[in-house]
Amino acid sequence: MSLEVRTLTELDLPDWIGALHTGFLRSPAVSKEEIESRRALMAAAGGAFDSDRAQGAFDAGRCVATFRSFVQRLTVPGGTAVAANAISNVTVSPTHRRRGLLSRMMDTDARAAKERGDVVSTLIAAEYPIYGRYGFGPATWATEWEVDTARAGLDPRYAGPSDGGRVDLAGPAEVREHGPGLHERLRAARHGVIDRTERWWLRNTGALAVDDRPWQEPFYALYRSPEGEVDGLLAYTAEDHWEAKVPRGVVQVQELTAVSPAAERALWYFLLSTDLVARVRTGLRAPDDVLPLLLPDPRAARTVTHADYLWVRPLDVPALLTARTYTTPGSLVLDVTDRAGLANGRFLLEAGPDGATCVPTARGAELTLDVAELGTLALGDEAASRLAVLGRVSEERAGALAVADGLLRTARRPWCPDVF
Repeated sequence: MSLEVRTLTELDLPDWIGALHTGFLRSPAVSKEEIESRRALMAAAGGAFDSDRAQGAFDAGRCVATFRSFVQRLTVPGGTAVAANAISNVTVSPTHRRRGLLSRMMDTDARAAKERGDVVSTLIAAEYPIYGRYGFGPATWATEWEVDTARAGLDPRYAGPSDGGRVDLAGPAEVREHGPGLHERLRAARHGVIDRTERWWLRNTGALAVDDRPWQEPFYALYRSPEGEVDGLLAYTAEDHWEAKVPRGVVQVQELTAVSPAAERALWYFLLSTDLVARVRTGLRAPDDVLPLLLPDPRAARTVTHADYLWVRPLDVPALLTARTYTTPGSLVLDVTDRAGLANGRFLLEAGPDGATCVPTARGAELTLDVAELGTLALGDEAASRLAVLGRVSEERAGALAVADGLLRTARRPWCPDVF
């Protein structure tokens, strides 16, 4: 059986989309609208079809595996954004599993990203066990709570912020006007956040369809500070439900972005005090989100999901480690192993509040770890000492684990609010 792995031509697109649907258990039918939307997504400047970063595996002309990457910016601790190679649309049809197709596509993509100068590759893993062997480690986690509003203990007389700010309902056009700037403020302040394109805002406010799934317009609300600055955005859908004439409405948060504590409090209180709402599903938040502690009774927030989210694969170790900030001074020699040969080597990290350097070194290793474990540590969410207990990091010099924990961990956990 002859299997060909290659970049796409424009004529491949309908078959490629069909294979993508098959992999994600959607209907294999492909509409003209989705073909045009995907074609526009892959268009280069000037509108010409450009598929250099979209791959497919073909068996006798039929697409049986899909893969795509695109430009992304990822915020690391301290607010600097690094060039990321974002990976998406990864599938292998059930008829062609275990034949090395993903490995071939991943290797081609990773080497191209390294040559471009990308600092990391990123992805959201549909299944946990797949990506560690390609050098990816889970760098952020996400938690969703369901809040029982009756139990939460909020003041039933609450009628809005008392600080002079205000919450206003808004429409999609206002979201497209204020949302991008607000997200950029969040991205500069919170590590783990990725950038959003104009297309993202069009798609997520219903102005652009990407497939045949029906669009349900959410409710939108904006928080304005006492000075009139838009410091928060809320998007949510609601299910109108009653039992024996008792309102039991359920709200699902699509997005809650806040760049000030006042905005965060105001938007949560607005939502939790809305009439007819019995339960609020928070959407995927950072595991250390303040929400439960905003409630007089934090037990009213029940955890319904807690899982890995953004995975990171280092491609340029010195660039990655010098881009971020460090709150304590220290030095560390890391011996990084990488089976693909893209980011392996021994590196001396010297860091502190005034900046950091990271260079190749011949000095003796103090910590030995796989590139995937470095991906897990890079955004500050995990402790090297915990990974050592699991046998995934080796301490070659006594005390090196404590130095690594002090350097790499961050006070707040990283958070990626977007799927891609």
